[in-house]
Amino acid sequence: MPKTRYIGHLKERSLKDQLAKDPTEVIRKAVLRMLPRNKLRNRIFAGTEHPFGDRPLEPYVMPPRTVREMRPLARRAMTRAEKKAEQQQQGGSDTRKSKKKKEVNTEVSA
Repeated sequence: MPKTRYIGHLKERSLKDQLAKDPTEVIRKAVLRMLPRNKLRNRIFAGTEHPFGDRPLEPYVMPPRTVREMRPLARRAMTRAEKKAEQQQQGGSDTRKSKKKKEVNTEVSA
């Protein structure tokens, strides 16, 4: 997208039009924008050929993700939600309010 300071000179092209014109440019710009903007920026080569033939390309293996332990409040909320789900699966919701209502109903009917 060439851009000058004048608003009338702003030229945009939709993705559909760009893919019709040159699909490799879309990928090239996307990859370039993901790379850091410093001396360590890698070069992009189309295809498998590159000028670094003496050094074979090594696949990068992602390290395993470390999962943080949950905070106490979040852990308590999760255990409450799990207990509530178990109660609902066992046959109805036995909450404190419903228990109190049942006790009042049994006293009135007796």
